Amino acid sequence: MSTLAQTRKARPADEWFSERVFRPLAQRLVDPAARLGVRPESVVMFHTGLGLVAAWQIAYGRSVLWNRISPAVLLQIKTTLDGLDGQLARATGQTSDVGRYLDSEMDVLVNAALLCAVLGVKQGLAANLLLSLILTTDFLWERDHREARGEEFRAAPAISGQHPRLLRALQGFYDGYFLPQEKLLGGLFQSRLRAASGAEPTPAQRSAYTPKVLNTVAVNLGLATQLVALGACLLAGRPRLYPASLLAQAGVLAGLQLWREGQVRQETRPT
Repeated sequence: MSTLAQTRKARPADEWFSERVFRPLAQRLVDPAARLGVRPESVVMFHTGLGLVAAWQIAYGRSVLWNRISPAVLLQIKTTLDGLDGQLARATGQTSDVGRYLDSEMDVLVNAALLCAVLGVKQGLAANLLLSLILTTDFLWERDHREARGEEFRAAPAISGQHPRLLRALQGFYDGYFLPQEKLLGGLFQSRLRAASGAEPTPAQRSAYTPKVLNTVAVNLGLATQLVALGACLLAGRPRLYPASLLAQAGVLAGLQLWREGQVRQETRPT
C-alpha cells in the first residue's frame, strides 16, 4: 500500500489546499487505481474532460445548479484527480515526460476554457496568459531556489522513449507556449539579481534572492488554490471576481520581487 509520503513531490514549500485537502483525497484513490491498471495519462484526460464540462456549464447553464453549484463541485473533483495522476505515476513507477507535458498542457486548455466562459474569448485568453505567468513564476522561483542550494529540481522520469510522436507534439506546444514565458520571466529575474548585486552574484546573494518565503507565497497561488477560488466565486454568484483577483496576485508577486532585491542589496553591503 502506498502512502502519502511516498507519492509526494518534494518541494521547498507546500500548497495548503493541495496538501491538506486534495492530495489526501487523491491518495485514497491511488491503490485502487493501481490495482485496476489505470494509467496516469488516462486520469489526465478524464479530469481535463471534467474541467471542460465545468466551463460549458459556466457559459451555458441557466440555473443556480448548473452554472454555479455543479461547475464549482466539478472543479474540486478535477483538482483531486489532477493530484491523483502524479501520485499514481510516482507510486507505480510511471512518471514520464509525456505525462508531465500532457498534464501541464491540458491544464492550460481547461484554464483557458474556464476564463473564456467567465469573461468571453478575448478577455478570457488575456486572463489565462496572466494566470500562466503567475504559475510560471512559481515554477521559476522553485527552480532558482533549488539551484541556489545545489538541489535537484526535477527527478528524471521513470519511463523514457514513450510515444515519440506524441512527445514531439507536446514538446512543440510547450516550446511555443511555456518556453517564451520562462525565458521572459527568467531573464527578467536574473537581470534584476545582477542589478541588485552590482556584479556577478555570489552564492550568498543567490541564496538571499531565493528565500523560502517566496516559494511559500507562490506555491499557494498554485492551480489547486486557483480553482478553489474560482469555485467560491461561482457559489457566491460573482465569477468575475476570480479573474479580477489575478491582478492582485500579480501585484503580490511583484512586491515580493522588489523585496527580494532589497535582501540582495543588504547582503551586498559591507559589514
